[in-house]
Amino acid sequence: MKRKSIIIGVIAALMLIVVIIFIKSGKKEIQIDTIVVENDTIQTVITATGYVQPVDKIDVGTQVSGVIEKIYADFNSQVKKGQLLAELDKSTLREKVIQANASVISAQSDLTFSQQNYNRIKQLYEVKAATETSYEEAINKLAQAKTSLDNAKASLHQAQVNLSYAEIYSPIDGVVLNRAVEQGQTVAASFNTPTLFTIANNLKKMQVEADIDEADIGDVKLGQAATFTVDAFSDDIFSGTVYQIRLQPTVKNNVVTYTVIIEAPNPEEKLFPGMTASVSIVTHSETGLVIPVEALSTTFSPNIMKELNIQNTVSAKGVWVKTSEGIIHKELKTGVNNGTHIIVEEGLKAGDSIILSTSYEKELNTTSSNPLIPSKPQKK
Repeated sequence: MKRKSIIIGVIAALMLIVVIIFIKSGKKEIQIDTIVVENDTIQTVITATGYVQPVDKIDVGTQVSGVIEKIYADFNSQVKKGQLLAELDKSTLREKVIQANASVISAQSDLTFSQQNYNRIKQLYEVKAATETSYEEAINKLAQAKTSLDNAKASLHQAQVNLSYAEIYSPIDGVVLNRAVEQGQTVAASFNTPTLFTIANNLKKMQVEADIDEADIGDVKLGQAATFTVDAFSDDIFSGTVYQIRLQPTVKNNVVTYTVIIEAPNPEEKLFPGMTASVSIVTHSETGLVIPVEALSTTFSPNIMKELNIQNTVSAKGVWVKTSEGIIHKELKTGVNNGTHIIVEEGLKAGDSIILSTSYEKELNTTSSNPLIPSKPQKK
């Protein structure tokens, strides 16, 4: 029993010695995380969603009703201004022209007769052979005949114009985005103008119609730079410029937005009408000394403050700077803040080392060894 007690005591003593050795060999070091102040540019950006649209887009319709007889343009067709796109059935319209022309001939005949009758009555009236009443009737019939001829000519002109409307021409150079009719389809233009084709003027010049929240619209100005991406080319970043801020608000689910038009050059014609665009508009941009925003809120634990000989923390806005003379606090005048970085206008210079955080780091003394663990043989 005595031998067991002695052995247990020896083992306990050895373990105590090991613990003491490790405690003495371990040392606490203060790790200081710093960053060097450098010149850079930071930007404040607002984001929104919009849709890509052609700059000039025209709906081509018809002013007369009828049956589509022929179609000469299809989806994606390149067309020129004045090019024939479609024709309506002209048979009914031609008949109306013939009828209007016959009405003109009849009105011309009535005018000739009225003129001759007026001339006869006038001669008789001048020699007192006709009454004043008959003379006035002749004058009135002559005026009515002239009016009837004018009306007949106007109806003929209208019929001829309607006949010309049966041929649908392109009003601009461009590409056909949509063809809304088929050959043989009847179109009615009684109450409104039906759309037959939608033509975009130039797909190399596009625009993004972005919906900007009312909280951000005050920061948007004409001429500001913008970038956007589309799902079809997720790795490409397209550039544009704010061209127009529309004052008409859109209210949806009690959310007010305003439409901002962004010019978007499309030289490679990658952008298609209707694509969804994720837009970023640069509202402010400034170049200067840049530091992380987190540096303004750096604090020290009491133990670290004591070991680094740091006085009480300062309430004024500033940062802690590591210098050859120690750690000092510098008050700052700041500028643009994008949420992660901030411009320093006064208080620092390029090359200053500012502190972001401090912590204890425990390192083992590599020269000490565990007496219970044999050391590895060293290579020769």
